[in-house]
Amino acid sequence: MSDVKHISLPAQEIPVSREVDVVVVGGGASGIGAAVAAASNGARTLLIEQRGFLGGMGTVSLVPAFCPFTDKEKPIIRGIGMELMERMKEACNADYRREYADTLDWVPIDPEALKRVYDDALLESGVEPLFHSFVYDVIKSGDGRSIEGIVVVNKTGRSAVRCSYVIDATGDADIAALAGVPFQKGGEQGELQPGSMCYLLANVDRGRFRRFLEESGDTGQLHRTVERAIAEGALPEGRKSISGLAWVNDYLVGVNFGHVFGIDGTKAEDLTRGAIEGRRLARRQLAFFQNYVPGFEQAHLVASGEQVGIRETRRIQGDYVLTAEDFMEARTFPDDIARNAYYIDIHMAHSKANMHFTHLKPGESHGVPYRVLLPLGIDNLWVPGRAASSDRAVQGSLRVMPNCFAMGQASGTAAALALRDGVGARGVEIGELQRVLLEQGAWLGEPAPSGSSARGI
Repeated sequence: MSDVKHISLPAQEIPVSREVDVVVVGGGASGIGAAVAAASNGARTLLIEQRGFLGGMGTVSLVPAFCPFTDKEKPIIRGIGMELMERMKEACNADYRREYADTLDWVPIDPEALKRVYDDALLESGVEPLFHSFVYDVIKSGDGRSIEGIVVVNKTGRSAVRCSYVIDATGDADIAALAGVPFQKGGEQGELQPGSMCYLLANVDRGRFRRFLEESGDTGQLHRTVERAIAEGALPEGRKSISGLAWVNDYLVGVNFGHVFGIDGTKAEDLTRGAIEGRRLARRQLAFFQNYVPGFEQAHLVASGEQVGIRETRRIQGDYVLTAEDFMEARTFPDDIARNAYYIDIHMAHSKANMHFTHLKPGESHGVPYRVLLPLGIDNLWVPGRAASSDRAVQGSLRVMPNCFAMGQASGTAAALALRDGVGARGVEIGELQRVLLEQGAWLGEPAPSGSSARGI
């Protein structure tokens, strides 16, 4: 028996504030890709974001770099995602542009430049953004097979938005869950990958840090420095490598280091604890850098993430579940809408566990079929991003920003085609979807899937 108390609220009429073709919920990489694609292909598109800016983990949580856009031989994530990353480079200073002009993997993020780039991309494509807003509920059709609208809550009040199609780009499948879509969460015991509190350090000396690494003559020097700090009590047990130093310039570096355990990103209470613990951990890590790492003696913590970075929550049950076997065998599907080569990257659920990595060979990638975006039971909803339909291992690969851009672009393009043809998500003609994606810069492998007349069923 639950001891949760309940109250009943009186029935209320709420105004319809907007009527649009496509609602995109969530302004991270998948939501930006989806909204820009839908609007660029002719759909009246509204993007709803709970913060006052776009970018998701890359700006809200200060994840310091874009994960790879290549398979270590060629770019495989192209289209909207790559274009936006290149626009961010152009928005940075001359030194940054010179250093990273030809870089496509692990490109450092300048969060303020990126926010402005995303703003401009949405407005240029005709998307209507609505910030500082949450989706409170969904309005389903009488048969329960489609979403006819959503209920939005913000400082203005409560209102309904009527729409023909919805793209759930929340990263946590929030809209799908509200609509009753089945999902899985975490591992067999409910364990979740940890969160990370990322941050920016200023007043660092990159030249001195480089000399420290070069003079040691050993790429493992920084790893051993972390191990020594843990042994001496300067750092807590946990992650022993600093893999996430992203140099925006010679005196400013983004840091992804360490874990906050036991955080479920679908629970406000956990996010609250994660924020507090994450800031405390960042302060402890700052002292470690100042005392143990040459070049960081005068480092100053200028910003930490508004929210602890989240790697894993819900995974929807879709028309197809992408598996580790699909990943390892680099499979191609007739309904591919993207390719992925990022390694399986599962972080430990507690401080004494191990991290797991599984890589494809350089030049290899696997297909991401359209069906993983289609949640069971709902006909006009797509779920791109880290909540797409996959097993837990593949989620550890699909979850990164370049893949989210690609799945988002496919979802938004599909929504615009569905609108044009008056069909549901499963009625989109796959060959036409693939043709439009290719025309708009995406890469689906060589040769591209034929598509023929298959549909998304």
